[in-house]
Amino acid sequence: MPRFSANLSMLFTELPFLDRFDSAARAGFEAVEFLFPYDHPAEEVAKAIKDSGVRLVLHNLPAGQWAAGERGIACHPDRVREFCEGLNQALDYARVLGTPQINCLAGILPAGVDPTLARATLVSNLRHASAILGRKSVRLLIEPINTYDIPSFFVNRTAQALQIMDEVASDNLFLQYDLYHAQRMEGELSATLQKQLARIAHVQIADTPGRHEPGTGEIHYAHIFQWLDQIGYSGWVGCEYKPRNAGPGGTEAGLDWFQALTSNPQACAA
Repeated sequence: MPRFSANLSMLFTELPFLDRFDSAARAGFEAVEFLFPYDHPAEEVAKAIKDSGVRLVLHNLPAGQWAAGERGIACHPDRVREFCEGLNQALDYARVLGTPQINCLAGILPAGVDPTLARATLVSNLRHASAILGRKSVRLLIEPINTYDIPSFFVNRTAQALQIMDEVASDNLFLQYDLYHAQRMEGELSATLQKQLARIAHVQIADTPGRHEPGTGEIHYAHIFQWLDQIGYSGWVGCEYKPRNAGPGGTEAGLDWFQALTSNPQACAA
């Protein structure tokens, strides 16, 4: 059975961030991940992790002005200095939290910027970040994101991400493969998982349409979970979905698929 981590940026969100760790543990998750820890002192986040008994498996680099709609700045030619400052901040947090891998959001292509220049900027930033993180034994990830949810997101298909990884030419840069984004852009989930297994360091899940729990949409997660075992995927599977029930307790109400798997590893999602 795959190992699942609860994404605390999307699950248990009726609770304050630092209270979500214990809720994830009580729901049966052994690990957590989240987008950003930077609104809280690293020591407070580390205490929440320790007190709940979960493991942290992933967070992201700072991604610009998130509340204003920015979704990463790694491809922005005029913000390389800010990217490097964010990298240093992420490393400071990783040192305290024990973060094993950090995801880099490429960002939305800025208006008026030549895509060739944006790509060169991204490659340079990834090369720098993968080297810096590698010296601290922290893996760097890059994630394709669909352009239906985030129009003009610069890295939006698996093949494009892999080409960029080839150009960076680092042994410390891996693919974060989000099945929700991949299904919306290209499909071929099982084949891609198998073909790119060695380059995939983290998998994330949500169903489509809706980006809700496994079993609520068109992705055959019963097959996917069996397939991950069959091909020998040993990383974590991040539950980065929006509970279909958006009210208080909605996360727990939608965990039937997870409870069925953890109570019976041979069981499958509905």
